[in-house]
Amino acid sequence: MQRFLIGLGLLLLVAGITWPLWSRIGLGHLPGDIVYRRGGATFYFPLVTCIIISVVLSALLWLFNR
Repeated sequence: MQRFLIGLGLLLLVAGITWPLWSRIGLGHLPGDIVYRRGGATFYFPLVTCIIISVVLSALLWLFNR
């Protein structure tokens, strides 16, 4: 459990550090991402971005576990 939590923390750290790079290439603002603006509030959910990241990570994990 400790190794899992440390690995998850490192993954979040790497994702946070590389987030400006991902936003420069357009990841996070794809067609299909949900943006809802009303008044002074904005709700944003990157649906398509989550699907793409999930597919890529699944493929990588499948390759490493072969």
